[in-house]
Amino acid sequence: MDRLIYTAMTGAKWTLEQQAAVAHNLANATSTGFRTEMHKLRAVEMQTEAFHSRAFVVDASVATDFTPGPLQFSGNAYDVAVKGKGWLTVQMPDGTEAYTRDGSLEVSVNGVLQTHDGLPLLGATGQPITLPPDSEIVIGEDGTVSAIPSGLGQGNVVNVIDQLKLVNPAEADLVRGDDGLFRLRQGGAAPADANVRVAGGYLEGSNVNVVDQMVTMISLARQFEMQTRMLQTAEQNDQSATQVISAR
Repeated sequence: MDRLIYTAMTGAKWTLEQQAAVAHNLANATSTGFRTEMHKLRAVEMQTEAFHSRAFVVDASVATDFTPGPLQFSGNAYDVAVKGKGWLTVQMPDGTEAYTRDGSLEVSVNGVLQTHDGLPLLGATGQPITLPPDSEIVIGEDGTVSAIPSGLGQGNVVNVIDQLKLVNPAEADLVRGDDGLFRLRQGGAAPADANVRVAGGYLEGSNVNVVDQMVTMISLARQFEMQTRMLQTAEQNDQSATQVISAR
């Protein structure tokens, strides 16, 4: 009885947490470069000095589906999508690095290439990339950022400005932050990887499978209903036992 109550109670609690995670995935089904978040539950015995009578359900692992999303042509010169494995590197306000697949970029008033959240993209030198004014920007497959002056008399001169810092750390070493960006689990900065390739003028769509997430949401709703029924059954059994004992 005791084990039933605690397993059902904590199972219902974490099922609601899983439903929130699935809802978050569905809300980001159209977010650029979003990675599906996955949760798994398992039962854990409560350690006591006397005996183990209670088992809790806990969220044992929070994982990420790193499957690449579909590439979508945008035609915007500042947009860039990572092809296959790899990450773009951004600089956080505290100077540390973070990694993203969201290549929907823009230029600040100071000419700095940045994300829509205002985080500068880092170049090969580890510094933010600053673009010259009145220039056409071209991002090469290896992340090279080139500028073609648009002024009269400039001809077709191509100036290489910098190169995006593209990294490809082991997926097991990455952890998702509350801001949706990824960082190295042990901290520090990942080295640049020359094998990572990008596509200029493209954006990577979310890898959320809407149908799969909807099926998961329905399954979780049924699990929650089953767990609440177990609690009701435990209550009914307790009432029946009380009546039997009182009748003696």
